[in-house]
Amino acid sequence: MKKRALHTKRHSSASRSLPVIIERDEGGMYVVECPLLSGCYTQGKTLDEALRNIQEVITLVCEEKENRAVLRDYLPREISFHTITI
Repeated sequence: MKKRALHTKRHSSASRSLPVIIERDEGGMYVVECPLLSGCYTQGKTLDEALRNIQEVITLVCEEKENRAVLRDYLPREISFHTITI
C-alpha cells in the first residue's frame, strides 16, 4: 500500500520585519500601509486594531505571486523614517 504525501503550505519559521506607515485621519481612524507590498493597507479605530489588521492583510496579499517575489527579495539592513516641518 502506497502512502500519499500530504501537501501543505510551507511557512517560514523566521520572523520578518516589514515597514509600515501609520497616520491618524481627520475622523480619528488609524490608517496603516505596508508600502513594500501592493494593495497592502487597512485601518482601525485604535492603533492596536490597525496593527492587527495590517498583519492579516499582509498575510493575504502575500498569497499573490508578485508580493511573494517582493518579500523574497527584501533584505533591508536598516529602515529609517523621518519627518520635517516646513
